[in-house]
Amino acid sequence: MFSHVVIFWTDPAQPNAIAELVAGANKYLKNIPGVIQFHVGQMSPSPRAVVDQSYQVALNLIFPSKQAEQEYQVHPQHIEFVEKVFKPTCKKVQIFDFE
Repeated sequence: MFSHVVIFWTDPAQPNAIAELVAGANKYLKNIPGVIQFHVGQMSPSPRAVVDQSYQVALNLIFPSKQAEQEYQVHPQHIEFVEKVFKPTCKKVQIFDFE
């Protein structure tokens, strides 16, 4: 199994950025071949100081292998998501990949 976790900081100048990012991930990324688990959502507030609450949206994808995740990266729908959704709505992204 291979996990791909993406943390997004949206552009505060874009008032609908969070909704657009979540909707765009669902539209473009959810059904890309190789994705065996998909979850996208807004940051969930927590009273615990140890929980990072500086971001707005997170994406958690699970693939059967690292190779499947690499194929996902070059899939046309992923590239379209980056160009049409990510770039217009986000200021920063951080990615965590692990096996």
